[in-house]
Amino acid sequence: MRSICISVSLLMVALSVSLYAVDWQPQAAPLMTRWAKDVSPEKALPEYPRPQMVRKDWLNLNGLWEYAITDKTADAPKDYAGRILVPFPIESALSGVMKRVSEKERLWYHRNVEIPQAWAGKRVLLHFGAVDWETTVFVNGKELGKHRGGYDGFSFDITDAIKPGAPQEIVVGVFDPTDAGPQPRGKQVRRPGGIFYTPVTGIWQTVWLEPVAQVYIDKIKITPDVDGKCVRIVAAVNGKVEKVSAAVMGGRNLQWDGTGKSGEEIVIPMNEAMLWSPENPILYDLIVDCGDDHVQCYFGMRKIAMAKDERGVNRLMLNGKFVFQVGTLDQGFWPDGIYTAPTDEALRFDIEAHKKLGYNMLRKHVKVEPERWYYWCDKLGLLVWQDMPSGSAGNDKTDTRKSEDGAQIFEQELKALIEGRYNHPSIIMWVVFNEGWGQYDTPRLTKWTKDADPSRLVNNASGWTDRKCGDVIDMHNYPGPGAPKLEADRASVLGEFGGLGLGVDGHTWTQKTWGYQGMASSQALTKRFVGLMRKVYELKDSAGLNASIYTQITDVETECNGLYTYDRALLKLDEAQAAAANKGEFPPPPETRVVLPTAQNEAVTWRYTIDKPADDWFSAAFDASAWKEGVAGFGTNGTPGAVVRTEWKTADIWARREFMLDESKLKDPQLMMHHDEDAEVYINGKLAAKVKGFISEYEPVEMNADGKAALKPGKNIIAVHCHQTTGGQYIDVGIFDIK
Repeated sequence: MRSICISVSLLMVALSVSLYAVDWQPQAAPLMTRWAKDVSPEKALPEYPRPQMVRKDWLNLNGLWEYAITDKTADAPKDYAGRILVPFPIESALSGVMKRVSEKERLWYHRNVEIPQAWAGKRVLLHFGAVDWETTVFVNGKELGKHRGGYDGFSFDITDAIKPGAPQEIVVGVFDPTDAGPQPRGKQVRRPGGIFYTPVTGIWQTVWLEPVAQVYIDKIKITPDVDGKCVRIVAAVNGKVEKVSAAVMGGRNLQWDGTGKSGEEIVIPMNEAMLWSPENPILYDLIVDCGDDHVQCYFGMRKIAMAKDERGVNRLMLNGKFVFQVGTLDQGFWPDGIYTAPTDEALRFDIEAHKKLGYNMLRKHVKVEPERWYYWCDKLGLLVWQDMPSGSAGNDKTDTRKSEDGAQIFEQELKALIEGRYNHPSIIMWVVFNEGWGQYDTPRLTKWTKDADPSRLVNNASGWTDRKCGDVIDMHNYPGPGAPKLEADRASVLGEFGGLGLGVDGHTWTQKTWGYQGMASSQALTKRFVGLMRKVYELKDSAGLNASIYTQITDVETECNGLYTYDRALLKLDEAQAAAANKGEFPPPPETRVVLPTAQNEAVTWRYTIDKPADDWFSAAFDASAWKEGVAGFGTNGTPGAVVRTEWKTADIWARREFMLDESKLKDPQLMMHHDEDAEVYINGKLAAKVKGFISEYEPVEMNADGKAALKPGKNIIAVHCHQTTGGQYIDVGIFDIK
């Protein structure tokens, strides 16, 4: 069936630019995408922004506005500092400003708009896709109202404020404390670094005007009912109306229809309907009529549920069949637009990139995207786990509130998220909390979410702070993978893992980048990624795992954990091998033989010291006879995946041992390591490998060319240094050969 790709009349869009680009140009961000060149005041996200509720006439207000930054207590200014390109946030390069707004300041927008004469006699709505965070709107000096929420769309009826025959003055004031306030903000912080990023203030999604009938459709709720072979539709109308009608179209032909009243459910039979899935993303067009108001929508018939398989293991079922969900963590940040993608083509690219890499799902991480992003997920076929953006309303250790205002705001925005994105078939799971960030009242909020939307699954908390409620138990494991223990009433999922880091010169936000586990090259990244995915699929069968989410699809600012660079210019690993691995297709595992055993298999004695040795401690000729003897591995009990036979509790340890090699030639020697944290390994005085961070199990580590060349028949020396800063600690090293 034809899906609605926003085939609206763009006649009114040509009127949308009343300010010209005489003094606008993008600022110089540390990194830009290739789509930045396609952005201009005349062409700033020109697409109709609301694909599931389309009317033919509209006026795009994206483009140049005047802006000013004042004290947060000040009234609207009379004079403005310059021009800003809406809808790009003021912190972004594409706004043309690239300035920060503090928690002590307020951002103001101003522009004049000509209302088309053809709209006479109609009501006029002013729509905002999203503004971060507290918004006050004035038209012709009249305050129309306030809105609190950084991620949901909102509207004002400006009809009674319009001055006939004159330009209409629109003023928007925005206050956003970022992490100085308790409100949901995801990963935005005033001091970006690590896993937290540049803040966003003000308008960051499309602004537009729309003429409507005196009595018009305000909201539409569409619920597919696969078991009942029907679609359930509720249309809310702003006034009294005798009848609301709904028609499902197939191509240009009417397939099914029904009628009802405002606010009441219209049930339309969908016999023989084709079901939506990532492999076959079938969408149906829907036309809803109410008097003189006509709205175009779309929907997909699909069912997501949990059920037990033939072994009694809880499985996530799509349309009655177990579908192993494989996806990435998707942060939704852009180097040039921050929260706002430069173009609709860029939005689509991220979804297509997932599909090319063999993914059938992603987790939208503590951010809510514009409607058109979900449209591309619906259209192209990608399952979505939707996080609620996190704030700081709660105390995760006690699961209690620490801010009553923050809790009220969080719940208001959670409700707005579910209602605002309800109609998208791609969304199959709501994630209430992430890793305890601002977490409180988890059982209550999980139940509330399930009651608000019984058609989807609910994840009470992704990673670390599970409160034993909801539909899934979710583990985070870096680099992993791992699987939670099976439960009787919930399905096991891996909400985050991976984080293999590789910075690419010329494509990074900063010179200094980081990853959960550093990779030396694209080839090493590909090999390690395929190995992780092989383990994921083993866990699907052996441990009842239902889903895995790799961190992450792109680099973000200082993080280089992405499969793509932050500018989306380069895929950092082999596409064909990655896509095959994501689909569970692997080459036969290579045959190996143990050259030097680890503590997993044998009690191997090393010499070691915790006192800093001489600088040549790793050389083949160094005399370590005064060092202590101990049996590997070295570390503290309780370190995940460790086999501790000798306790090590200091910051550093240096260890050496001799081993013998026979005369047979090694084909492809590699290290087998478990390290917590940074370690360096030498073979006969030559550096063979350096690893950063910690891991939670034994993993293969690529031995470099110098290390391989240093191996020789007869006596060899392996030396290792490990440095630890916090938490558990452990080091053990072995060697194996790939035949």
